[in-house]
Amino acid sequence: MNSVQVLVVGAGPTGLALASQLMAFGAQVRLIDRAWDRAHESRALAIQPRTLEVLRNLGVTDKLVAAGNPAMRMSLHTHGRERSVPLFDLGMQDTAYPYLLFLSQAETERLLGQHLNDVGVHIERGVELVGLERGVDGAVASLRHGDGREEHVTARYVVGCDGAHSTVRHLAGIGFEGGTYPQTFVLADLEADSLDGGAAHAFLAERGMLFFFPLGHPASWRMLLMRPPADPTPSDAPVTLNEMQTLADSYTGGRIRLHDPVWMTNFRLHHRAAARYRAGPVFLAGDAAHIHSPAGGQGMNTGVQDAVNLGWKIAHALRGDSDPALLDTYELERAPVGRMVLRFTDRAFTIATSTNPLVRLARTRVAPALIPVVMAPRFVRSIAFRTISELSITYRHSPLSTQGHGAPRRGPRPGDRLPDTPLSSDGPTLHQLTAASGWHLVLCGPPHAWPSSATAQLDRYALTVHGLGAPDPTAAGQSAAAPAIRRLGVTNGSAALYLVRPDGHIGYRSGGDDLSGLLAYLDRWVGRPPEAS
Repeated sequence: MNSVQVLVVGAGPTGLALASQLMAFGAQVRLIDRAWDRAHESRALAIQPRTLEVLRNLGVTDKLVAAGNPAMRMSLHTHGRERSVPLFDLGMQDTAYPYLLFLSQAETERLLGQHLNDVGVHIERGVELVGLERGVDGAVASLRHGDGREEHVTARYVVGCDGAHSTVRHLAGIGFEGGTYPQTFVLADLEADSLDGGAAHAFLAERGMLFFFPLGHPASWRMLLMRPPADPTPSDAPVTLNEMQTLADSYTGGRIRLHDPVWMTNFRLHHRAAARYRAGPVFLAGDAAHIHSPAGGQGMNTGVQDAVNLGWKIAHALRGDSDPALLDTYELERAPVGRMVLRFTDRAFTIATSTNPLVRLARTRVAPALIPVVMAPRFVRSIAFRTISELSITYRHSPLSTQGHGAPRRGPRPGDRLPDTPLSSDGPTLHQLTAASGWHLVLCGPPHAWPSSATAQLDRYALTVHGLGAPDPTAAGQSAAAPAIRRLGVTNGSAALYLVRPDGHIGYRSGGDDLSGLLAYLDRWVGRPPEAS
């Protein structure tokens, strides 16, 4: 019987991201998928800023950005009129990615798969999970290979990243609660004439909405439209180009000519959530844990962020150097996010598809006129951007989020994402400083606040220490890192520290130069390298 530390089932974006992070922490991983090939159609098509941030540590974000289209505005079309709505033209200072990146899921999977191959992980395709027995110290998975051969594998942990019809979830006996929307949709990657490629386009009509999103590859556009409510077409029926053109004409008045489709399909949308994210040594992530409408472009992104949250925690559990309760924080932190995304997408979907006369009136007459006015103020767009982009996700109520004595009155709190900010006019940013995998400790304050005699005791722990030297208020001059110090809520002359988790969220912060609270936190959650234990 073969053995592995972590068996990841499902090689979509969530499974690829999880396997990549586990490898970054030195865990032994097998990644299997029953499909013989990766996705070649677009499926998910938008990557949010927060996802770009968390993938940056793996070294793949620059490649994703280079391959994608950072569209900056939405064009609303209704009754022959077009209105442009700026989306992310905000000059946001706390992220390097102040935009929604349009990129085919096929390209996202290709680039993540290349990264895994570069770090020595072979994706085992045509391999299906057919049995799963859970035990106290792990699980035994039964695998069926494409040639009919069966294999039994012992794994310390099994993670189901295998989508809405998750075999892992089914074999673990975890319920999947929710329902299916009654509407049928058409999805296609194709070419479309007479559309400005510098924007996403929404055609608003009484029957619903038609969207065109800029892709570039495998086709220039992703089209998404809703069939009329009375249309009896089943979701498994084939789609023809002529049929799509007729449907699109009913929204556009015949303005847009469709041609050269790469992929076309009917589909139905579901809204469901797993009853729990863990059953002993078995975990769920991505669509296996939650599935919802594509409103807001958050499905794949939420799954990738599930993976990043879970990966480093499993790595710690494998080393045995932290409180076993660390693994329990995965569901405590990510299940509320999954529920929040379900609520948001359900409301947005209902507004977009409702046949209620008042809602139809609001969608086709009121919204097109009102949205450009409401979205004009930068602070309104900023609030909307931070919500959709998932930059505002916080884990403040997690057991991992601890506030120490004398913490700054301002600045990010424990559980919040560490904001990005330049450390100098031509130097690295705070995110670049903390980019390496693992825990990072940021010491803020004048050099005399952190003597080596005090910080020497940090050498026992598996973390990287950085010093941001704010000047003494009595001294002349300004530190190059002063803007970053201020963003963290630290005033000149004072001292504070921020402990940053491997997923970029703040675990602990305190003021002054007393390390006792930090050391207690490190002993419980971070642990020490084997040679220091």
